[in-house]
Amino acid sequence: MKLFLTHNIDTKDLHSIKVYKKQGGYGSLEKAFAKKPDEIVQMVKDSGLRGRGGAGFPTGLKWSFLAKDVFPRYLACNADESEPGTCKDRVLLQKNPHLLIEGMILCAYACQIETAYIYLRGEFYDLAEIMDKALEEAYEAGYLGANILGSGMNLEMYTHLGAGAYICGEESALLNSLEGMRGEPRLKPPFPAVEGLYGKPTVVNNVETLCAVVPIMNEGPEAYAAVGTEKSKGTKLVSVSGHVKKPGNYEIPMGLPTRDLIYDLAGGIRDDNELKAWIPGGSSVPMLPASLVDTPYDYEAIAAAGSMLGSGALIVMDHTTNVVEEALRLAGFYMHESCGKCTPCREGTRWLHQILSDIHLKKGKESNIALLEDICDNMSFKCFCPLGDAAVAPVISSIQNFREDYEELLNLAKAGTAS
Repeated sequence: MKLFLTHNIDTKDLHSIKVYKKQGGYGSLEKAFAKKPDEIVQMVKDSGLRGRGGAGFPTGLKWSFLAKDVFPRYLACNADESEPGTCKDRVLLQKNPHLLIEGMILCAYACQIETAYIYLRGEFYDLAEIMDKALEEAYEAGYLGANILGSGMNLEMYTHLGAGAYICGEESALLNSLEGMRGEPRLKPPFPAVEGLYGKPTVVNNVETLCAVVPIMNEGPEAYAAVGTEKSKGTKLVSVSGHVKKPGNYEIPMGLPTRDLIYDLAGGIRDDNELKAWIPGGSSVPMLPASLVDTPYDYEAIAAAGSMLGSGALIVMDHTTNVVEEALRLAGFYMHESCGKCTPCREGTRWLHQILSDIHLKKGKESNIALLEDICDNMSFKCFCPLGDAAVAPVISSIQNFREDYEELLNLAKAGTAS
């Protein structure tokens, strides 16, 4: 199985520049500097790389959208990784920080950027220390700063630790936070590529996305595009959690059947129980029933099954799970993390949590399911940013695919009232 990002992840002291360079680290820079910036953008387009943070938008195309002839420009690496179930970026930051730095240098060269930021979630203070040390080593080696490797390229790179807000994983809220403002989403358009950080064109990419640029440069876009499916190219880091025997991060070729990911790589269901439900891409995407476990793990197939690949966090639930409890737990998370800027999200998340809590405590009414569906309908695509849609996804999908779990609790509530 071809691995682009994790083939050497367990090499001792890979986080140090000395070991990283022995593994071929920073070798892509001279190759890149021998080309024009637009040629690098085209290589990324040809590779088929799509954003690994959740949206899946073509990376090279995103870079090409930068407003023409407007400077300065900025690069913001989204290392917030607050999506429940997701922990794959953390491993790259912890074990291979120079891979991210090298990928960011390539992006900065391709997009003519001279200032870059690594935005880390507030709880990643340990990773911030690792990244700061790696940046110090990169500066000392001449890979950052003025006139990098005599190329004429200048690049300053900084880490920025957030305050632990899920909403700052949304790119415009991240930019607000970087500017020292409250972490709330901005109205789009304008998009960051036109008017981003400090009102200037800005590239915002996820950690995994930027890391993938390095093998594309080293091995060529054709090698990267040869892995995966026709529309979902390359490999994907997947965080597998929940009721599996071997939870962890796995790099897989796009299009691998989800069954293989759960039963082969992750060792199968705990205690050899039956699979009941799975969430393909983190808490913000719809959950799916066990009957769809043969779905290929790629953007198009997961979408056709009724969900999204998202951040690549596969959450597995066995037959002992009551899905209402799962929906309640996620509703509580989104209620807590709503920034409160818009009414549908601020009020809707609270109502979803309250009603689900009543049902879970066997205090629900038969009309509660219809009420939940109505609230979800009034939130879907009516919120200022995708957080409202994320809050709706586990609720409406749990009703659609596991209505019997709701009816079981409502029947118990009805029996309790009657007695």
